[in-house]
Amino acid sequence: MIIKEKSSLPAESSFIKVVVDIEKKILSMGCELHIDCADELQNDGSSFVNLWGANIYSQEKRIDYVSMINIRPKVGNRSMEIQDSTIKEKVGEIIKNLLF
Repeated sequence: MIIKEKSSLPAESSFIKVVVDIEKKILSMGCELHIDCADELQNDGSSFVNLWGANIYSQEKRIDYVSMINIRPKVGNRSMEIQDSTIKEKVGEIIKNLLF
């Protein structure tokens, strides 16, 4: 499901995978795998270079910035966690603006 406007978190889910397009300021959530959410956004016109994965713990409104799709040695992100503080901040801001 692609979220482009303010929405609410699904009440029945305590853990939600999301992929954020930091350029378009939209996200996809609820996929079984982060790559599925990324594919959904790419099918909607997003560029993979702008997509970053995270997880939301909805009851705590907590975000962790970990996903296999974040491993990008070419841009210096050699970990599943988003290393660049600017990108991490953008991802968090978009999630908070759309879902919290």
